[in-house]
Amino acid sequence: MFEGWLLSLLIWLPILGGAGVLAIGRRSLGGVRGAAVVVASGTFLLAAALWLAFEPGGGMQLVEQRDWVPSLGIQYYLGVDGISMPLVVLTALATLLVVIAGCSDAIHYRVAQYMGAFLIMEGLMIGVFVALDAILFYVFWEAMLVPMFLLIGIWGGANRVYATIKFFLYTFLGSVLMLIAFLYMRWEVGSFSVLAFQELDLGLDVQVPIFLALLAAFAVKIPMWPVHTWLPDAHTEAPTGGSVILAAITLKMGAYGFLRYALPIVPEASAQLAWLVIAVSLIAIVYIGLVAIAQTDMKRLIAYSSIAHMGFATLGFFVIFQAGLGGGAGDGALTAMTGGYVQLISHGFISAALFLCVGVLYDRMHTREIAAYGGVANPMPVFGALFVLFALANAGLPGTSGFVGELLVILGSYQASFWYAALAGLTLVVGAAYSLWLVKRVVFGPVANEEVAGLRDLDRRELALLSVLAVLVIGLGIYPQALVTVAEPALVELLDDVSAALTAAR
Repeated sequence: MFEGWLLSLLIWLPILGGAGVLAIGRRSLGGVRGAAVVVASGTFLLAAALWLAFEPGGGMQLVEQRDWVPSLGIQYYLGVDGISMPLVVLTALATLLVVIAGCSDAIHYRVAQYMGAFLIMEGLMIGVFVALDAILFYVFWEAMLVPMFLLIGIWGGANRVYATIKFFLYTFLGSVLMLIAFLYMRWEVGSFSVLAFQELDLGLDVQVPIFLALLAAFAVKIPMWPVHTWLPDAHTEAPTGGSVILAAITLKMGAYGFLRYALPIVPEASAQLAWLVIAVSLIAIVYIGLVAIAQTDMKRLIAYSSIAHMGFATLGFFVIFQAGLGGGAGDGALTAMTGGYVQLISHGFISAALFLCVGVLYDRMHTREIAAYGGVANPMPVFGALFVLFALANAGLPGTSGFVGELLVILGSYQASFWYAALAGLTLVVGAAYSLWLVKRVVFGPVANEEVAGLRDLDRRELALLSVLAVLVIGLGIYPQALVTVAEPALVELLDDVSAALTAAR
């Protein structure tokens, strides 16, 4: 009953709803907030319907295909599989939480523009995950930069102009190379269909530059070392909601690009250059984790930890070539790939929760400096308990979602190399170091000053938001099969296709 329009609704309801919120403007603050919550809630209900309508298995579902610019072979072409569908639901959930969180006195000026930017960006991000036409994908990919640019530039901190320009230039310039690769493949196949791109029989001499072009775009978006420097600045200056979306969704777009474009379209080049991605992923896991320990700003610490955790995802995606892939999806390859994917979703929950926690403290004390806090659990026991839970999940505590993805990637990496697994396993030590060090200085110990002593605990809205994420973090940690059942068939199909392409090339 949903086929033919559900994916379009998921894209255009928040975009048009965001435009409607902008139209309300200053006439009614309550009307703006109410309308934004209604639109975000409606989009989330549609995403829940998508989850229920989805049938686990390979192949694209709920496909919509119409001509857009037929003379150029460009189509309005949408579809979801087990890789993209959970990311659509995560996007709808994160946006709903951000919109509800924005219904506070912390956002008190240009509220319509603030809410409208998030809603429009939601539709554009969903478009990235469901687009099956490369130009449509590129339009959504680039267009979502604009509302994020505005969110940081208008509601950001003192250095917001520098952060926004750096964010925009890094991500935009990387994407130009991706567009060139799309144009070349369109010339080869006659359309911009992503599925048609995957059927191309390209030589290794052509695949390598295409892979490098895609890598330039996706590595910046994740971001991978050494093109990661825009992220801590963007997080530090962004408002709380902007940080949540950056960490929970925007970073996932780059990882999704590897799964949808790089691995299936240029499998030989992916195999040849897997060592490069593995190397920078391990650097992110170890080195960037150590950098996180040295941070004095809570947001910067969490931002650096995000880079380290995303390194796990890319490690899982590319270690497959050395972990049993060949003649079918080997156990080691599938374990690593599944772990990398679980890490994407888990990090979305945990990073959103941590940035919301920082936002709670910032709204009360207007500082993110760790040294300004201490003993927060005394006046805020409920907040303290939730903050500790999310910090431990960030460190990979068994029983939380943070443990599942990391464990699977380490197990899969071990099939490739003991040293890959050993270096990746260091994150359990380094992650515990920066997470527990943060908790010790902020949550525990004697009350640091009178401002901390006067803090009030979570209100009902804040408690509801963090409780939802706590349930998801624990739920995915205890029963990851709920996600694996949906994603694994598509991951197996991807591994089989990559393996078949490599076998044929030999």
